[in-house]
Amino acid sequence: MIDLPVTELKNDRFLRALLREPVDMTPVWMMRQAGRYLPEYRKTRAKAGDFLSLCKNPELACEVTIQPLERFPLDAAILFSDILTIPDAMGMGLYFGEGEGPLFERPVRTKAEVEALPIPDPEDELDYVMNAVRVIRRELDGRVPLIGFSGSPWTLATYMVEGGSTKNFALSKGMMFEQPETMHLLLDKLAQSVTSYLNGQIAAGAQAVMLFDTWGGVLTPRDYREFTLNYMTQIIDGLQRENDGRKVPVIMFTKGGALWLEDMAASGADALGLDWTIDINDARERVGDKVALQGNLDPCVLYSSPERIRAEVATVLKSYGKGSGHVFNLGHGIHPTIPPEHAAALVEAVHSLSKQYHTE
Repeated sequence: MIDLPVTELKNDRFLRALLREPVDMTPVWMMRQAGRYLPEYRKTRAKAGDFLSLCKNPELACEVTIQPLERFPLDAAILFSDILTIPDAMGMGLYFGEGEGPLFERPVRTKAEVEALPIPDPEDELDYVMNAVRVIRRELDGRVPLIGFSGSPWTLATYMVEGGSTKNFALSKGMMFEQPETMHLLLDKLAQSVTSYLNGQIAAGAQAVMLFDTWGGVLTPRDYREFTLNYMTQIIDGLQRENDGRKVPVIMFTKGGALWLEDMAASGADALGLDWTIDINDARERVGDKVALQGNLDPCVLYSSPERIRAEVATVLKSYGKGSGHVFNLGHGIHPTIPPEHAAALVEAVHSLSKQYHTE
C-alpha cells in the first residue's frame, strides 16, 4: 500500500462551491477532461497497450489524470478510470471490442447468475483503482482536489444484463419489467459494491465523489425513482462524508434527469450535475439552496470558435447568476475530436467572466 502524505489544498474553490461556500470565481472542470481529445493522452494509451491496461496501471492512470492540468488551470482533477471496473471485478470478463465499446464475456440474465455475483473488496479486486487514487493525490501535492467516481447501480446493470452498450435497453428493461425481483437483487448488490468502492476511494484520498447515472434518463418517472434514485440514495446514505478533517461532497448526475431535480435534491447529495437540456436558472429556482449545481454547457459548443465559446459560457454564468453553488462543467463528456485550444478558451472564459458574480 502506498502511504499518502496529508497536504494542504492550494486551490479548494471546487470543494467550497460544492458546499455553497463563498468563492472568488466559479470553479471549472470537464467530464472526460483526461481523454482522447489530448494528443498526450493518446500517446500514453499507446504506451499502455490498450484502454483497460491503462486503467489498471496506477502510474499511467496518474499521468493521464494530471495531463489536462498541465494544459489548463482547471479547479479539480478526476480519477482516470472506467465505470465498469466493478462488474469487471465481479468476474464478468470485461473487454473492449474494436469500434464496439465495452463488452462482457459473461452477462447476467438469470436470478442464479445474479446470486452468484460477489461484492468486490476495493483493496483486493479493485486495489489498482485505490493505488491510482493514492499516486494521484501524492503527485497533485495539494494543487487541486481529486474527484473519485462510480457508475450508478442502474447504469452498471444495463451493461451487465445487455452484455455491452445498447440503444433500446431491451434486455435490461425486459428484466426490470418481467423479473423485477431479479433486477432489484442485482441493483442491491451493485449499491453495496458502489458504496464500498467509493468509501475505498475516499479512504485512499478522493476529496469529492461523483455518481454517474448515465442511463437513468431512459426510465419513466416511476421507474426512475424505484430502480435508480432509490439505490443512489442508499449509496449516499452509506458514504463516509468526512476525511482529513474536511467534508467530502457528493455529486449526483443523471443524464436526462431534469424531470426529477426535486427528488434528486432530496437524496442527500451535495450537488446535482445537469446536462444541457435545462436552463441552469430554472434548475436553481427548482432546488433552491438544497444543493449546488454542476454544468451545463452543451459539449458541441466546443466545436465553435473561441469567441462563440466565450459567449456561450457568458450565457450559462448569467443564467446561474450571483453567488456560490455553481461548478461550471459540460453537460456531458468532452468529445474526442474537440481541439484542445477550444477547451482552453472555455476554462479562461469561465474564470475571467465569473468574477463579477462573486463578492469575495
